[in-house]
Amino acid sequence: MNKLVLKHTIEKKKEGTYYTLPFELPDGLESFTVSYQYDKQTQGITGRKKNPCIIDLGLMDCDGRFLGWSGSARDSVTIGEFESTKGYLSQKLKGGTWQILIGAYKLNKPEVEVEYRIEFHEKKPKLYFGDLHIHSDASDGNYSCYEIAKMAKEKGLDFVALANHNNYCENFSLPKNTGITFIPAVEWTHYKGHINLFGVENPFENSFVANTKEEMQSLIENAKKRGAVVSVNHPMCPVCPYLWGDDEIYDMMEIWNGPMRPTNVRGIEKWTSLLKTGRIIPAVGGSDFHSLKTPTRIGNPINGVWSESPSDKDLLSAIRSGHSFIASSKQAPRLHISCGDKIMGDTLMADGKLGKSKADPCDGKAGSTGHSRHGSGRRRRGFRLCKSRRKTQSGDSHHQSCLYQIDFYFVHEGSAAFGYKAVSALALRRGERICEESFFSFSRCNESGRAFLLRNMD
Repeated sequence: MNKLVLKHTIEKKKEGTYYTLPFELPDGLESFTVSYQYDKQTQGITGRKKNPCIIDLGLMDCDGRFLGWSGSARDSVTIGEFESTKGYLSQKLKGGTWQILIGAYKLNKPEVEVEYRIEFHEKKPKLYFGDLHIHSDASDGNYSCYEIAKMAKEKGLDFVALANHNNYCENFSLPKNTGITFIPAVEWTHYKGHINLFGVENPFENSFVANTKEEMQSLIENAKKRGAVVSVNHPMCPVCPYLWGDDEIYDMMEIWNGPMRPTNVRGIEKWTSLLKTGRIIPAVGGSDFHSLKTPTRIGNPINGVWSESPSDKDLLSAIRSGHSFIASSKQAPRLHISCGDKIMGDTLMADGKLGKSKADPCDGKAGSTGHSRHGSGRRRRGFRLCKSRRKTQSGDSHHQSCLYQIDFYFVHEGSAAFGYKAVSALALRRGERICEESFFSFSRCNESGRAFLLRNMD
C-alpha cells in the first residue's frame, strides 16, 4: 500500500474547534506526505475569497507527540527521520495509529467535505554524495564547520567528514539541521603516515601519540574497539606517505586525494595490488580541502554511496561494505553494478547458475547503459564478471567472482587522456565467465573531465 485516502466530513457545529482524525502508519517507512483538499470557495469580483472556508492542518505521532502545525498555509506536509516540512519535527517513523490534527477555523456551510491523501515512501537504497576528507579551522583549515556545510550544500553534497589533525573536539558539537550529514572523523597525523578514523567522536584512549609500530597498532586497535572505521590516507604521497608497513591494520584506502595526479595513480596501483592478493578493501576519496587559496576544492573528488539513509551510521556502513564509487564531481559519471540481488562490494558465489544481471537506471542526464567512452573515442560494451580460483586457509579451492577495478577516462574528443593505462581489463579477463553479463550504468559528464569509477567485488 503506497497511499491512503480518507474522506472526512466536518459539520458546522465543529467550527472554531480542534480535534483529531486517526490513520494507520505502516512500519519501514522513510517518510510520508499528508495532503488535503476541500472547497475553499471561489473569488469575488475584487479578487478576494468571498465567505471563505478555512481548515487548518497539524500532525501528531502514534505516541501522541505533537509534531507541527501549518494552519492553512500549506496544502501538504512531509514527515521523515532526516528531513521534514518546515514547521514540523523530524523523527524516526514508527508504525501505529497517528493523528491528523484538524482545526475547523471557518465553515461557510452546514457540512464541508475534506479529502486527506497520505502517501507512504518506503525505505530503499539511494545514491548519496559526499566528501570524506575536509579540514576546518579546528586544525589547519580556514573555515568553520558551518561555512563548510554551506559550501558542501552549494555543491549538492549530502555528507562530509571533518577529519582534523589529531584532535576530535569539534566532533562533540557538529552542526545539525543544515541539510548536510556530518560523519565524525579524526585524521591521525603521524610522521610515518596519515590515517582517518571515522564514526566515533573520540577514537583515542588518551592521546594520539605513538612512537613504535607496536604503539601504532595498539592505538589503531583501541580505536576499532571504540567503533572506528580505519582508512589510510594518500598512501603513496611523496610528502607524507604511509610508512608503517602494516597493510592489515586499515579497513579502507583513500586512493583519490584532491585533484587527480600521479600520486593518486600510484595509490590506485597500490590498491589494485592488494585486491589481487585477495584482500577485500573498499576504496574512498577525499578532497583534503583546507582553503580556497589551494587547488583543492570541496567535492573533488566525491564518493557516491548507495545507502539505506543519509544517517552517518548508514553511510559509513555502506562505504565500509564497498557500496560506493569515486568520481571527480557530482556532475561526473555515476556507477551502479548489480548481479542478481548483489551490488558492488558484495560477494558473489560462482555456482554457475547466475542469470543475466540488470543495471538500475541512472539518475542523470543523457544516461547510457553498458558502454564506456575512452579518450581514444572507442566504445566498449559491458564488462563481464569473472571468477578466480583462490586457496583458502584449509587448502581448498574457493570460487568467487572478482571485479578488481573499473576505470574510465571521460574527455572531449581530440583532447589528450591523462596518461594512466588501465590495468583492470587484464584482471577482468582472467578466469571463466560466471554469468551472462553484468552491465554498469552511468550518466555522462556534462563537461570535459575524467573519472575513475572504482569498486571491488570479491
